[in-house]
Amino acid sequence: MRALSGWSVKDLNGDLTAGVTLAAIAIPEQMATARLGGFAPEIGFFTFVAGSVAFALLGANRQLSAGADSTITPLFVGGLALIATSGSPHYLALAAMLALMVGLLVALSGIFRLGWIADLLSVPVTTGFLAGISVHIMVSQLPGLLGLPSQSGETLRRVGEIAANIHLTNLWSLALGLGVFAIVLVAERVSARIPAALIGMVLATLAVITLGLKNRGVEVLGALPNGFPTPGLPLVSFEDARALVPLALLIAIVVMVQTAATSRSFPPRDGEALDVNRDFVGVGAGSILSGLFGAFAVNASPPRTAIVAQTGGRSQLSGLIAAAIVLALGAFGGRLLADVPQAALAGVLMYVAQRILRWRVAANVYRQAPVEFALILITMVAIVVLPIETGVAIGIGLSLLHGIWGSTRTEPIELAQVPGTSVWWPPSGSSAGEQRSGVLVAAFQAPLSFVNADRFKRGLSDLIDASEDVQLVVLEASNIVEIDYTAAQALIDTIRHCRDKGAVFAIARMESLRAQAALKRFGIAEIVGAERIFHSVDAAIKKLGPGKPQLKKQDSLP
Repeated sequence: MRALSGWSVKDLNGDLTAGVTLAAIAIPEQMATARLGGFAPEIGFFTFVAGSVAFALLGANRQLSAGADSTITPLFVGGLALIATSGSPHYLALAAMLALMVGLLVALSGIFRLGWIADLLSVPVTTGFLAGISVHIMVSQLPGLLGLPSQSGETLRRVGEIAANIHLTNLWSLALGLGVFAIVLVAERVSARIPAALIGMVLATLAVITLGLKNRGVEVLGALPNGFPTPGLPLVSFEDARALVPLALLIAIVVMVQTAATSRSFPPRDGEALDVNRDFVGVGAGSILSGLFGAFAVNASPPRTAIVAQTGGRSQLSGLIAAAIVLALGAFGGRLLADVPQAALAGVLMYVAQRILRWRVAANVYRQAPVEFALILITMVAIVVLPIETGVAIGIGLSLLHGIWGSTRTEPIELAQVPGTSVWWPPSGSSAGEQRSGVLVAAFQAPLSFVNADRFKRGLSDLIDASEDVQLVVLEASNIVEIDYTAAQALIDTIRHCRDKGAVFAIARMESLRAQAALKRFGIAEIVGAERIFHSVDAAIKKLGPGKPQLKKQDSLP
C-alpha cells in the first residue's frame, strides 16, 4: 500500500474533493467506454472499481487513475469480433479472459522490471496509433449519434453503410449528442475540473423525460440491473485462450506505454522515487481483478490522473472514494440511468476521440521531421484500414525499425584536431581542423551491432586505404556503448586490415563499461594490447605517433 503510505488527516480534504470530482468525471466516461466495448454500462463501473482498488493496494503513484480506457477498448473489440458476436456470453467470457491475460503480462513486466518495454513506441508511431484509434471511435459512435442502427465489420464498410443510411438520421438524437459534445468541449476550455460529461448526460436525460423523446425514436439505456458481480474464472476453451495471446501481447504493450507516460507526467512529490515497474504491477492487478469479476482490461488514464492532481488529491484514497461512489451507483442506482439517451454517451465518446488526437505533435513532426511524419500516416492508415490488431503490430514494428534505422546509417568519420587544443572533432566547412601526418583518427557515433557491423568495417577500411602513409589508426570510441558478437568480428577484421597496411591500431575514449567488457569477452583487448587502449586521443598519439618505438611492437592476430 505504498500509494497510501504516509497519509495523514490533513490530506483528507484534498482526497475527498478529488475523489468526488473523479467520480463525477468517471461515471459518464466509464459508461461510454463500456458501450464502446459492447458491454452493459454497469460493466464499465465495475472495471473502474477493480482498477482503482487494485492500484491503490499495489501501485506506487499517488494520483494515477486506472479503469476502463477508450485507447485500448477498440483494440480488444476488433480482436474479439473475429471470434465471437459482440455482447454475447461468449464475447463477455473472452473479454474477461483477455483481461486476465493482459493483467498477468503487465504485472509480470513490473515484477521483472521490464519498464523499458514502454519505450518501444516512438512519439510519431504513438501519435499515428492514437489517430487511428480516434477514427475507430468516431466511426463506431456515429450510428448512436445519428440515431441509426449500429454497424459492425470493417471500418471502411461501416462508413459506407452510415453514408447510405444518412437520410434516416434522427434529428433529436443528433441534437442531444451534439449538445453533450458541445457542453464537454466548452467546459474543458474553462476548467478540466468541471464534470461536464455528467452535466451534459443529466441535461440530455431530462430532455428525454420532459419532451417525451423516447416516443420520437430516441434510444435510451433502459433500467440497469442492480447488484454486485460474482467473482469467478471465465469459461473459455483452450483454443480460444490460445487465440487471444497475440492480442493480449499487443494490448499489454499499449497499457505499459500509457501507464509509463502517465506515471512520468505526474511524478511523486516530497522526494519519492518514481517507480514505473511498481505502477505496472498495480495496473496489471487491476486487469486481473476486473477479469475475475467478468469485466474487461484496465489502463492508466492521463486525463483522470490530471483531474486528481488538479483537485488536490494527495494519495490513492481519492481513487478509493471515487470507486465507492461508482460502485454504489452500479449496485443500487440502475433505475436512475434508465432514461439516459444513447446519443449522450456517443457525444461523450466523440469528445474523447478528438481529445486523444495529438494535432500539435503531428504538426511539429511534419515541420521538423518529415520522414517521421510518414510514420504517423502509415500507422494511422494501417490501424484504420487493416484489422486493428494488425495495424497495432505494424505500428510497433515501424517503431522498432525507426529506432534502429539511425544506427544502420552510421558511417565511420575522420576526425580533425581543433587548432591549439587536444580536442579531436568532426571537421566542418567553417573549421576544417588540423591533421597529423601518418595518423588517422576515426570515430563511429553509434553502438556497434549486427545492424551496422558491415558498414563499420567497410567504412573504416576505406578510410585506412584512402590515407597516405598511415602509421597509426586511432578509433575514438566515446559513442560506442555496446559491441555484440557480429560487430566484434567486424572490429577484429578491421584491426587485421589495418595491420596488413603496416599501421598500428589503437582505441581511445571507450568510456562505456559494457563496451569495455565486450573487448575483454571477445578477446579484442588482448589483440589490441592494453598498452594501446587510452583515455584520450592525444595520449594515444603522444605514445604511438609516427617515430615512436612502440610502432614496431605488434600483437599477432589469431
